[in-house]
Amino acid sequence: MNALKRARRSAEKAGVSLSEWEGDFLDSVGERIQTHGRAFADPEKGAPGQAFSTMQGRKLKEITAKANGEEIRPWMRKAKKAEE
Repeated sequence: MNALKRARRSAEKAGVSLSEWEGDFLDSVGERIQTHGRAFADPEKGAPGQAFSTMQGRKLKEITAKANGEEIRPWMRKAKKAEE
């Protein structure tokens, strides 16, 4: 929960506006953690004892980076160009 609150506070402090989707993401993940103790149901999507799934954690890092004015690094590698 603290990570979610920090991300939102950082964005507000820096004057960075989060997209509607990012705001909804932070709200819904927070609600699921309060209700269920974690934000995902499928144990294959994250480690036991973790509040976020792998992808939720990644998205939270992207939101935090955006709020801190850091470059947002894409999580997927670019496909290599076919050698000619």
